[in-house]
Amino acid sequence: MSRQDKRGWGGQEMEEISNGGENFGVCFYILAFISFILIFVTFPFSLFVCIKIVQEYERAVIFRLGRVVSGRAKGPGIFFIIPCTDQYKKVDLRTMTFDIPPQEILTKDSVSARVDAVIYYRIQNPTLSVTKVENVAFSTFLLAQTTLRNMLGTRSLTEILGNREEISQQMQGILDEATDPWGVKVELVEMKDVRLPVQLQRSMAAEAEATREAKAKVIAAEGEQNASRALKEASEIINQAPAALQLRYLQSLNTIASHNNHTVIFPLPLTLLAKLMGQSLPGPNQS
Repeated sequence: MSRQDKRGWGGQEMEEISNGGENFGVCFYILAFISFILIFVTFPFSLFVCIKIVQEYERAVIFRLGRVVSGRAKGPGIFFIIPCTDQYKKVDLRTMTFDIPPQEILTKDSVSARVDAVIYYRIQNPTLSVTKVENVAFSTFLLAQTTLRNMLGTRSLTEILGNREEISQQMQGILDEATDPWGVKVELVEMKDVRLPVQLQRSMAAEAEATREAKAKVIAAEGEQNASRALKEASEIINQAPAALQLRYLQSLNTIASHNNHTVIFPLPLTLLAKLMGQSLPGPNQS
């Protein structure tokens, strides 16, 4: 059944309630006549019993001989009741909220988690909220609790952690459609927290750390590869222009002098060192 059909069904029931409340029978007229006589005799003290006031955010559903009085709920302001035949019940129209306690959820991928949420709702039809359900707040609470368990049980842990807003919107639509015959409007559903077992948290942290280390090694290897390519290109350039090696040598001396003024390095070719060492050492035929 669609939401429009449910609304139409609720409106039809409201019409039946209103039409049924107009035929009270002879007993009502007898009691009403007696009540008006008592009101007239005890006037003005009877005004304290007959006149009632409801606040701006409240409405009063009046029952006359056990039947709902035709028309909309009374209020806000002053309204009149007949003491012997009428009873009324106040309904708060403000937005109310309640917390769903942490629920043990077994996800689709067999992971246990504890999930809690908060629900915001309000009464949009006072008459239906009184006549169609005994305790509208408790009924909405139980429905939200079971809906949360059923929805999260069909999703994996990754979906629950990554699609909280989507899950909240879907849950709001389901609750709003289910509570519409009760005269309740579910305004907002928010998932507060998803708690995982300690062992699962440790394993997920270890997996994330290993993933970060692997990415760091890949980045370092790519840096070494790029550096080796740059060195190869630099060596080719220096090989083509021997004067560039002298310039690089002077730049290195400048860098060393800026850090440590007492150390100066002079590179010497190995061929020159070999010639010097060959001249200083006597040959095998020399005495």
